[in-house]
Amino acid sequence: MRYYEQRYPEVDELVMVQVRQIAEMGAYVKLLEYDNIEGMILLSELSRRRIRSIQKLIRVGRNEVVVVLRVDREKGYIDLSKRRVSPEDITKCEERYTKSKTVASIMRHVASKAPSPVVEEGADAAQSEEAALEQLYEQIAWPLSRTYGHAYDAFKLILTDAKAVLATLATQPSENITQVLLATIARRLTPQPIKLRADIELTCYTPVGIDAIKRALFNGESQGSETVPIKAKLVAPPLYVLSTNATDKYAAVERLERAIEAIQTSIESQGGGLVVKMKPKAVSETEEQDLAQLMAKAGRENAEVSGDEDDEEAAV
Repeated sequence: MRYYEQRYPEVDELVMVQVRQIAEMGAYVKLLEYDNIEGMILLSELSRRRIRSIQKLIRVGRNEVVVVLRVDREKGYIDLSKRRVSPEDITKCEERYTKSKTVASIMRHVASKAPSPVVEEGADAAQSEEAALEQLYEQIAWPLSRTYGHAYDAFKLILTDAKAVLATLATQPSENITQVLLATIARRLTPQPIKLRADIELTCYTPVGIDAIKRALFNGESQGSETVPIKAKLVAPPLYVLSTNATDKYAAVERLERAIEAIQTSIESQGGGLVVKMKPKAVSETEEQDLAQLMAKAGRENAEVSGDEDDEEAAV
């Protein structure tokens, strides 16, 4: 299935390809965004430097970002270049390809759950699904791409205003397809919260030390927001953890950094100090489990032992 409305890429277009075969003339590839049609990267277009070993430049099975040099639609020839692609081009193409793959995944799921009734007579299940998929692209994805630049961007807007986005379609999808589409977009594109954490050491040996630390931590927590709440926890003196759950990683990191600054300003004004042991970052489930075990161990070590009280009661 091709991702875009045009059947062939345009000259100077960046495309994602997968290397299929390496030959004397260059490398045969398939264009992943254009229904795996074949293209070739000529040997002279592989690198700006002198080529000593093709295998070090390109490998079978690997995806590469290339630029289109020539398209012969009648003969089906597509000449490509790897050496004319800049690092910025690679980033740009990879972002578009990721978007397109996401759209393809959503559309394929919709086609499997709400197949179009318009299929060729005698077609098997796979053919029917491919026909339904192409019809969905023609009815939904490609028109949205014309309006919004990319169907992925339109799908993101559907999360907040589905009615307005779908109203731009010339042919409205059936109620069944619409329901499956909206449910699939919500499940695939709704941002999932991630756990972020920063570890700090906080000390204050003045007479107001305990109160100063409490006040500093409160000032740090106050830097949180409704979408990025910040919680401060004691691991074991002098180690404290600042944590948050948020869907926006960059906003969460910024909030945690502001919290650390607020804590540092507060504690230093009372004669204390702060040392950052781990800068704000997203943490894995394993790291969270390790922290929980450390806190549990510290809790057990700090727990009061009541054995002396029991001995005194027995003596009485």
